[in-house]
Amino acid sequence: MISEDVARAAMGSRDPRFDGRFYVAVTTTGIYCRPSCPAVMPKPQNMRLYPTAAAAQVNGFRACKRCRPETAPGSPEYNTRADLVGRAMRLIADGVVDREGVPGLAARLGYSPRQVHRQLVAEVGAGPQALARAQRVQTARMLLENTDLPVADVAFAAGFASIRQFNDTVRQLCGTTPTYLRGRSTRAPGAIVLRLAYRPPVDVPGLLAYLGAGAVPGIEEYDGTTYRRSLSLPHGAGVVALRDGPGHVACELHLDDLRDLTAAVQRCRRMLDLDADREAIAAALPSWAATAIPGHPDPGELAVRTMLGRRSRTARARSAAWVQEAGKPLTSPIGRITHTFPETSLRLDRDADREDVRRQLRDMPGISPWTADYVLMRGYGDPDVFIPDLRVRRALHRLGGDPERWRPWRSYATFGLWAWERNRRVSESSSLVRKQSGP
Repeated sequence: MISEDVARAAMGSRDPRFDGRFYVAVTTTGIYCRPSCPAVMPKPQNMRLYPTAAAAQVNGFRACKRCRPETAPGSPEYNTRADLVGRAMRLIADGVVDREGVPGLAARLGYSPRQVHRQLVAEVGAGPQALARAQRVQTARMLLENTDLPVADVAFAAGFASIRQFNDTVRQLCGTTPTYLRGRSTRAPGAIVLRLAYRPPVDVPGLLAYLGAGAVPGIEEYDGTTYRRSLSLPHGAGVVALRDGPGHVACELHLDDLRDLTAAVQRCRRMLDLDADREAIAAALPSWAATAIPGHPDPGELAVRTMLGRRSRTARARSAAWVQEAGKPLTSPIGRITHTFPETSLRLDRDADREDVRRQLRDMPGISPWTADYVLMRGYGDPDVFIPDLRVRRALHRLGGDPERWRPWRSYATFGLWAWERNRRVSESSSLVRKQSGP
């Protein structure tokens, strides 16, 4: 947990980089806020710090209506950790508790429900049910403010068991009613339009361009500003459109089943690495390193596409045709997005133990160590993958540096070295063309 001195300094400067890292509750008002909240700072004796919004809620505090702390970016700590707590937090964020209950969460993690509850309470201040409840409220709020769905449909789509439970929980955690939340909304018909928060700096246009550069027709498209792709989600398919906004990522979702909203949002955040600890990354790495890594919503799809992409040009063309032919057609195509990626025999649990995944991949025929590490980097968000291929070695020869000193952020160093070497080769090619063309 962050120290009180650092917390007060962050609050005094209204620093948004600390949003999601901790939450500030005020005993005299019963309200909790994000560190950047513009409200008057509380006196030290009236301030309580919590690692998660759910922990503040469990202790009887409700969300500030001004800064909306429950919408802050996710904690970078739980986004990167590979231990029980980190995996549990990612699975809960993906909606596993709503779909499978706490026993299902525990089974995925390989522990008993009691052990999972004990570990989460000790580290994040709330058990899996409380964390899932906080997330259900946020999902309901997104639906209330961004769709015209009846309130009853919102309640069940967000994962609540009854209308009464929904109403009571919203009043308790938000300090208002569902009707009031809807009354303040600006809704767009036919889609769910959201703003995805992040900690600056993030080169959102660069991330979108990278994702768009390898777009598979029918599955993805990029028009220079907006990246779209289909998603295979727990209850159905979806299509997402992402583009850069002022201080946020604009996200438009079309879903077959609204119960998939939570999972879809988490996949979008992971695709753009929106919860990364950029301050820690920048402090540990040289200036040429990446501060964000374009992720992927489906590790299995990424593994298949990586293997296909490393073949000959003719083989890649055949692979692209196979994707469009074997992909599952969308019920309602959106623009040029007509299919989801074909189902394959390669099944990878997104939040499995990373070392188990590495061993599983390397034991599969046709998957090289390079591919296995690449899938861990982009498909699982592993921050400490170093891939010393030819491009990285060339860049290191010119830039210098000790990869061992870059732990635990070597994935960002690797991606930065790839980009540096690519830019160098482009620059040299351009210079050669200018020399050959003459004055």
